[in-house]
Amino acid sequence: MALSKKSKTAFTDPLMSNNPISLQVLGICSALAVTTKLDTAVVMSFAVIAVLSVSNTVISILRKMIPAKVRIIVQLSVIASMVILTDMVLKAFFYDISKQLSVFVALIITNCIIMGRAEAFAMQNGPGRSLLDGLGNGLGYGLILIGVAFFRELLGFGTIYNRQVIPESFYQAGYENMGLMVLSPGAFIILGLIVWAQRIIGKVEEE
Repeated sequence: MALSKKSKTAFTDPLMSNNPISLQVLGICSALAVTTKLDTAVVMSFAVIAVLSVSNTVISILRKMIPAKVRIIVQLSVIASMVILTDMVLKAFFYDISKQLSVFVALIITNCIIMGRAEAFAMQNGPGRSLLDGLGNGLGYGLILIGVAFFRELLGFGTIYNRQVIPESFYQAGYENMGLMVLSPGAFIILGLIVWAQRIIGKVEEE
């Protein structure tokens, strides 16, 4: 079955033209905190994609039964349940990375991307379109997270996914890893360059 234009837009817009991090400027905290290594960024991305997609779908299914006065509480309850389940899966199958992510998985509950999509989209649209919106925003978030982590790990540690990629001869010739990339300012620099490049390529104009 072919997707409607609105469904396609719900999925594709957050990937580039309306990315939640680089254009909506949401979810910046995790983009700075969990991107020192590529493996943690990938796991965090999958966690957010899972939580966002399922919570969007569930909230959309329940939207007509949720009283307006308690809708935020219901949304938080659904999101929190998904985060707890995701955290348990990570501890069961990716324990070491789960320890590295520490409290940041639990803080997905307060991620403004997830709350924003639940309130602005899932409460207004059907389950199918809400699922696509959740997938699109989760993937858009993950693309930026992984992009920042790629450059931070490469420049800060000389590795990609914990594998050494900068030849030993470079270090013998005097090359040194950029310690700044391991720190938060390094994340700001990389994220800023990605935002700048995306806005130039996409010809995004400020209102």
